[in-house]
Amino acid sequence: MKKKLTTLTAMLLTLGLLFSGCGQSTKNDQSKQTADNSLNEIKQKGQFIVGLDDSFPPMGFKNDKGEIVGFDIDMANEAAKRMGVKAVFKPVQWDGVLLSLNNKDIDVIWNGLTITDERKKQIDFSKVYLQNKQIIVVKNDSTIATKKDLSGKKVGLQLGSSSEKALTDDKDTSGTVKEVKKYSDNTEALMDLSQGRIDAVVVDEVVGRYYISKKPGVYKTLNEDFGKEDYGVGIRKTDKTFKEELDKTLDAMKADGTADKISQKWFGKDIISK
Repeated sequence: MKKKLTTLTAMLLTLGLLFSGCGQSTKNDQSKQTADNSLNEIKQKGQFIVGLDDSFPPMGFKNDKGEIVGFDIDMANEAAKRMGVKAVFKPVQWDGVLLSLNNKDIDVIWNGLTITDERKKQIDFSKVYLQNKQIIVVKNDSTIATKKDLSGKKVGLQLGSSSEKALTDDKDTSGTVKEVKKYSDNTEALMDLSQGRIDAVVVDEVVGRYYISKKPGVYKTLNEDFGKEDYGVGIRKTDKTFKEELDKTLDAMKADGTADKISQKWFGKDIISK
């Protein structure tokens, strides 16, 4: 009897392990399927929607014909083509762009988006594809020469941008300025600077230098800045397989020189992060 019970117990344990294994296998398959959905969904739609500030030259902006063009536009279009889909561009309010991504109003943020620890809490990022820094732009005849000279002055920047964080984090500077005026885009900030309504603008170097080149003799930059930063494509934390595919595509664009050509077109030099 004891032998029979032992045999029966062994059989039940074996069956239990088999069912447990099947259950675990099913869970793993379901988990894998869920993880794969992000890329599959993009492929099925035939497109990914890029959220951007369309007043952010040379990264993404409207030309004289009303077309959205720019460095990031060319990069996104090339990446999409290689992935077998299209990039569709959707202007959004920049201070709410992370919410737009997580609400699935857009699929990526590809618009000179700085990788920060705070943003990492809410979204994921592609590999770094470009390095930038926050510079200080003043009028060409300004007597401001250093960050200390911003004491008692009015400083402009784009609301919700990394420029705002860069200035805020520099307590020695932000604690002495008279006023920080926040704008919906950098175009407005630089226009107010040219009109003397503010004394300086903190802006991404890629943007600031673009504007300076368009209006020679109007602006200049200080030698001091607020440090370097990395640009990445903003992606939902759940979209793992889409991120993997995009990273592979960006690596390929760097390796074959395509990213370099796009950089040369917009900046006159290769500033792609290798």
